[in-house]
Amino acid sequence: MTRLYNDPAAFADEALEGFAAAHRRWVRPVPGGVVRATAKTPGQVAVVIGGGSGHYPAFSGLVGQGLAHGAAVGNVFASPSAQQIRTVARAAESGGGVLLLYGNYAGDVLHFGQAAERLNAEGTATRTFAVTDDLSSAAPDEAHKRRGIAGDLPVFKAAAAAAEQGLPLDEVARVAAYANARTRSFGIAFSGCTLPGADHPLFTVPEDRMAVGLGIHGEPGIGEAAVPTADEAAELLVSTLLKELPDGVTAPDGQRAAVILNGLGSVKYEELFVVYRRVARLLADAGVQTVDPEVGELVTSFDMAGISLTLTWLDDILEALWTAPADAPAYRKGSVPEAVAADEDEDEASYETGSGPEPYVASDDSRNAAATALDALGRIKETVDAHADELGRIDAVAGDGDHGIGMQRGSSAAYEAALHAKELGAGAHSLLTAAGDAWADRAGGTSGALWGIILRAVADALGDIERPTPATIAHGVRQASDGVRRTGGAEVGDKTMVDVLVPFAETLVQQVAEGADLTAAWAGAADVAEQAARDTARLVPRMGRARPHAEKSLGTPDAGAHSLALIVRAVHGALATCQ
Repeated sequence: MTRLYNDPAAFADEALEGFAAAHRRWVRPVPGGVVRATAKTPGQVAVVIGGGSGHYPAFSGLVGQGLAHGAAVGNVFASPSAQQIRTVARAAESGGGVLLLYGNYAGDVLHFGQAAERLNAEGTATRTFAVTDDLSSAAPDEAHKRRGIAGDLPVFKAAAAAAEQGLPLDEVARVAAYANARTRSFGIAFSGCTLPGADHPLFTVPEDRMAVGLGIHGEPGIGEAAVPTADEAAELLVSTLLKELPDGVTAPDGQRAAVILNGLGSVKYEELFVVYRRVARLLADAGVQTVDPEVGELVTSFDMAGISLTLTWLDDILEALWTAPADAPAYRKGSVPEAVAADEDEDEASYETGSGPEPYVASDDSRNAAATALDALGRIKETVDAHADELGRIDAVAGDGDHGIGMQRGSSAAYEAALHAKELGAGAHSLLTAAGDAWADRAGGTSGALWGIILRAVADALGDIERPTPATIAHGVRQASDGVRRTGGAEVGDKTMVDVLVPFAETLVQQVAEGADLTAAWAGAADVAEQAARDTARLVPRMGRARPHAEKSLGTPDAGAHSLALIVRAVHGALATCQ
């Protein structure tokens, strides 16, 4: 378990601060993450990686010469926000464009995609790529749905080495895709991990059993088996990976492979070496030539007792990239040229997040609506705080258990941003826009992005001048529903917050159209939302991290759906008070 922490919600920020202070030779902190401490190479593609905290040395430990130019670091097991990613990318880029690399998780896909859109719009050529190496998370014919786990490293390494060679952006992106296509990983675990502040692990495994095919966010495995000996574990890992060879590899005999035996947090190095001894023999017996194998902790999951094996099938191009020198805090290979340190007085204007508060122009009617919105956001924060542990427990049934922490960070940041905007005279649109941006930025993850969309959609409907009416508010909620479905890709029945948001929006619009006042219409829609949230217990997930563990979630409501139902009920209290 994680024993040393202060405020669990501040754990990721404090860990990143300490990491940067301890590794000043390699990295310097910027808002949202870290970048190389060495001087930039003009015109070189910047490879920016990222993901949630809890996986060290991924992602911050992989920043340095020959590896990433920067890393955006999110909350525990939650993707960094689009703003964090954009800020890190702007600090890292040097005129050759940016390649954003990350694991294939819904929150990362959303936030890195949004960051890329903003960077491209600002004139910085940007490409994105999601790593999909975990063969246990989807069938071969749906490989694009697979998770990114320890295979992150060889993909990051190949792309970064290609950038060091001076290749252009599109070619560096092609190298990343090629390395990913030739990389496969598979893992097992004997216990789950425990998040900072939690009193129990995200999942447990019976004492004489092991989880097979687990993820790196505390997701339970897709199956269980008897606890093996070290040799039996090696045989399971190797045989599983040799059953699925990538295109272009017809048989293992005569092939070269980069090999990673990865510890997930609490399996000791000596144990890993015992397992690798057998892995090496099995691969040799199959005719595989191992190239620069790595044995150790490379992509972890806090204190999870587990291991994973990764094979990247090499050709001459990939072997040269895999063996190229690198010098990062947690990964060193060969000898890199001596580099000049970055100018500590470098102008940071290129990656600052803003230039200060804007003067707000708003009508009295809109400012009155903003006061109600602020009250609602305060009630949302109080509700989330009161139910954070419950939300984490629900989320841990088939996911990673971070929903409560993420919602706390997001709702707190939204309220603080709204309070500041209100003090500066903001109307409803400006206040809710500030709240939405703050929620997305601080919470990260899928829910952070979607709550940012929700608040911005309502903000756009209200404006800063006109007096909000029940019809405009209902329209904003409907626009929020449409935006979440469009961005997240989920539909009713997928066991997500959409299962609550859609019926809530439809009911609100209908009751307002039939003449109900806003408070009464909202109350009726909240009733529908609460029932819809309860009904998600009968569904199995078809999207997100919980999808590979669909059967485990039967009988438990979706955490995002449940939190949305709690929130719309809290907002009703603010509406009732203002009447």
